[in-house]
Amino acid sequence: MCDSQRVNLQSKLEEEEKEKQQKLALEEEQRHVQKRKKRRVKGPSRLSFSDEIDGDTDEESEAVEKQKGEPLKQQKLGKFGKDPNVETSFLPDREREAEEQAERERLRNQWLQEQARIKNEPLEITYSYWDGAGHRRVIQVRKGDTIAEFLRAVQQQLASEFREIRTASVENLLYVKEDLIIPHQHSFYDLIINKARGKSGPLFHFDVHEDIRTIADATIEKDESHAGKVVERHWYEKNKHIFPASRWEIYDPTKKWERYTIHGD
Repeated sequence: MCDSQRVNLQSKLEEEEKEKQQKLALEEEQRHVQKRKKRRVKGPSRLSFSDEIDGDTDEESEAVEKQKGEPLKQQKLGKFGKDPNVETSFLPDREREAEEQAERERLRNQWLQEQARIKNEPLEITYSYWDGAGHRRVIQVRKGDTIAEFLRAVQQQLASEFREIRTASVENLLYVKEDLIIPHQHSFYDLIINKARGKSGPLFHFDVHEDIRTIADATIEKDESHAGKVVERHWYEKNKHIFPASRWEIYDPTKKWERYTIHGD
């Protein structure tokens, strides 16, 4: 080992020994303080003059520490405390934010429960199976059902009467409401909650009222609605260039129909 390494090692050992001695001395002082406090709490029957001095010294030390602490406490409060005369509602407040978040979550859960209740409500739908002529029927589903679920129920209802329906798949059936072909993934709830509009009437009414062409201006939005049509896709492909299929187009939720136009049954 070279001299420089030996010197460094010795210095390191001396520093460690010094730290060790300082730690022992600190621990000894702490034990001494604890003993004095215990004697003062127990209150021995006979006190020596030295004990009184120690007790007085401890009490004076505590008083001094307390006096030192008060200005510091006041200083902290003065720096960080809230002034009741200053508007602070715009400042971050963890407690207020937590309360607001809890309230938002409560309202959200309440809204979700209400929507679930609405979706489960029964919905009676008047529709017409269309094969060039209308065959009107009524069926009951739920408001939350999709068009695909509705068409499956229609297929079961019509299977005994129409052979082409009995052998068709749900994917090959179309639901046409107010001259719009409603895609299978949409639900009646979607149409109702958004108050969707078609080319010739509202998409959110599924019973049938008086034909608006016979009693009023067909361009004015009223409660009147027409029976939706259930159509076999093969028939539609063969006849889409002929009225009324020539008027039909795919429903687009982003497209708004400002005026209703007359359609044929």
